[in-house]
Amino acid sequence: MRWKSLTAVTLPTVVAAALLAPAAAHAAGPTDALKLSHTTAVGVHNTYDKAKFAYLADALDTGVSLLEFDIWVDTATRRWRVNHELFGTSNNCTAATTAAQLRTGARDQQFGVCLDDIRIWSDAHPGHAPLHLKIELKAGFDSRYGLGPADFDTLVAARLGTKVFKPADLKGGYANLDAAARADNWPTRAALAGKVLIEIIPGTFERGNPFDNLDTDVEYGRYLRDLAAAGTLARAQAFPAVLDAAAGDPRTRYGETTIRPWFVVFDGSASTYVGGTIDTTWYDTNHYLLVMTDASAVPPPIDPTAPTSAQALARINLLAARGATVVSADWSPGTGVLGTVVPRG
Repeated sequence: MRWKSLTAVTLPTVVAAALLAPAAAHAAGPTDALKLSHTTAVGVHNTYDKAKFAYLADALDTGVSLLEFDIWVDTATRRWRVNHELFGTSNNCTAATTAAQLRTGARDQQFGVCLDDIRIWSDAHPGHAPLHLKIELKAGFDSRYGLGPADFDTLVAARLGTKVFKPADLKGGYANLDAAARADNWPTRAALAGKVLIEIIPGTFERGNPFDNLDTDVEYGRYLRDLAAAGTLARAQAFPAVLDAAAGDPRTRYGETTIRPWFVVFDGSASTYVGGTIDTTWYDTNHYLLVMTDASAVPPPIDPTAPTSAQALARINLLAARGATVVSADWSPGTGVLGTVVPRG
């Protein structure tokens, strides 16, 4: 596909939509008819951070497409702990049972409660734009304590139920996820209304741990491969992502060729992707999902949290033209662009 930029006519339209339309009350737009693989949306890094959003519902109400969670497997409590740091729990999830309680009660909850908040908000906003949950397993899985891939999927299925767009939904009758993506078997955004797609990446602690020789991406990739071989792929709730921008096909890093076709989501630094050494048309041509992070740092850098709306939109357009399906940054709601969705490419 030839890269094209949004025109000067389109930009004010996007600005108006982003600033004036209440994101939680999703109104049909021209991008809804496009497949997920043909659009570019916006994400907020570490969306669970109370300094960014007092409550998770506040983030959801902005219309932001990607929400990111850092999770530690707590082998003492056998729970999924949401926090940036190694110790403790700190996040904006609250133990709500109704939409009216999404901004009440104690925060700093386990990941299952965050999923409950998303389900409750989703039920209160039927037909909302599709959500992309990015999960960083800071120290990886630990199946010995009931905190492995299958346990993660059990938790997600119990809390989100049929709201999840699963690997099996993409695969359909194709041989694997790669074949399905190349055939552009992704649904339209309209068909994904009210749905949640989950991406899993290996964590910073895990990747630096010399005693952990099985990172999250490889472990979940094997898990998908084996479920598919057993005819039980429908159990899987998440897509493993290939982390870090790299030239060519980054999946060649996996020595096990049998897991490569189960990766169709890629995630890395926006600055590296657009730095001139990576041909990002490969992602667009093959209809892979591509998350570009730290968008503000792309030269020329803009304010990391509060750029002007025009600056943020220009950055979204630039990265959309370079093949991003999600542009992620630390932008605040004041930018007015968190609910923006534009055509990819």
